Amino acid sequence: MYNEALAKKSANTIRVLAAEAIQKAKSGHPGMPLGCADYAFTLWDKYLRHNPANPKWIGRDRFILSAGHGSMLIYSLLHLFNYGLSMDDLKNFRQWESLTPGHPEYGHTAGVDITTGPLGSGFASAVGMAIAKRHFAAKTGLDKSSFYNPRIFVISGDGCMMEGCSSEAASLAGHLKLDELVVFYDDNNISIEGNTSLAFSENVAARFEAFNWRIIRCDNANDAAQCDAALAQAMVSDGRPTLIVGKTAIGYGAPNKQGKSSSHGEPLGEEEIAALKQNIGFDEAPFTVPADVRAYCDARCAELEKEAAAWDKEFQAFLDADADRAKVISSYLNTEVPANIAEELLKAAPLDKPVASRASSGTVLQKAAELVPSLFGGAADLAPSTKTDVKGGGDFSAENPAGRNIHFGVRELGMGLAGNGMALFGTAIPYTSTFFVFSDYMKPAIRLAALQKLHQIYVFTHDSFYVGEDGPTHEPIEQIAMLRTFPV
Repeated sequence: MYNEALAKKSANTIRVLAAEAIQKAKSGHPGMPLGCADYAFTLWDKYLRHNPANPKWIGRDRFILSAGHGSMLIYSLLHLFNYGLSMDDLKNFRQWESLTPGHPEYGHTAGVDITTGPLGSGFASAVGMAIAKRHFAAKTGLDKSSFYNPRIFVISGDGCMMEGCSSEAASLAGHLKLDELVVFYDDNNISIEGNTSLAFSENVAARFEAFNWRIIRCDNANDAAQCDAALAQAMVSDGRPTLIVGKTAIGYGAPNKQGKSSSHGEPLGEEEIAALKQNIGFDEAPFTVPADVRAYCDARCAELEKEAAAWDKEFQAFLDADADRAKVISSYLNTEVPANIAEELLKAAPLDKPVASRASSGTVLQKAAELVPSLFGGAADLAPSTKTDVKGGGDFSAENPAGRNIHFGVRELGMGLAGNGMALFGTAIPYTSTFFVFSDYMKPAIRLAALQKLHQIYVFTHDSFYVGEDGPTHEPIEQIAMLRTFPV
């Protein structure tokens, strides 16, 4: 059962653990974890559907720390909610081969759903997760069930809002009415160089309203009760993605650094940590979780496991009721590919006469789509040229989420990062497409995909340097060398 007093004490525990781990590492970003602790703990304790006993649980919501520099926030949460991060892991924050690297890494730390670091990338990938979820549910009939509706929760900051990729993705999300998305904007007006007014004076809420997002305002997101009220409102969808504009004080609780850029990206210092603990009434030895907080979180973990077990039972009944549907669901969850896929695709390749490689690729794509239900993607407004429409697949839209052809619009970076999110959701093998020269606009997304070892496909056409009619801006010269430098 939710207990506001213990929730506040748990949030303060996060603040102290984050500050102490960063101090021990002599590097890190304490300001954001201190400022967002109330919202984050309220979310994980009361609203996030998750199962610490099974971090990959099918029925879980997704949590994305787009402001990945504040990684001690998620590491503290993973520790409190028994995801396997020990206190020693927290003490080894930012150390070589630790489970607590400076930015969260997918596949490295249990409970981390995505690698984040470049600001805005997590936000944009969250849009891809929502697209994949919507498509999977529509293709399998789970959208008609009473139990399957995972949400995608994001914590973002001013840096995420400044990055162009978040605007690209937010525009697409609003157009597609992806109401699975609940984004918390940590509106603290501070960046590394100082107050955001140095370079950022726009009305973010008005921008997102123009993107067709719902805006919920939380005037004091350092108040757990206000965070609770904002999240309760966010859980009732109005058919649009939701942006919670949460006013926080960066470095909240640290009396001499709260609200200052000095708390953003450097340790607080031993004296300031002592002042923080005194200020919030936290009388514990370093790296200690109070007994009542530990008991409270343990009890919630037990409840979450029971809730997951009840969900699993309902899901199994859904599968048992229709064997054919169960088979389809399995094909998506396992992103099944026939063992003889190469042989089948070679058979489909046109050999009777010379054809352009993009035309041959388009023909092979049709066969691949026939053989692999989870293959799903689109282009950045170039499908007629890149030959990447699945014939008869229909257009993915708010009205037709079962459509297999995504119109990403002229948003190459947003498309690439959304593709990462689609792959990470776990039910799609995404493909994204544009002219080869525009892979320049996708480079950050492709690099993150390589780092995460994601299963996805890039279709780059017009890849010859002999492309001449459009002039040098459209001639790929150095792009192949660039792609070969990515980590694999």
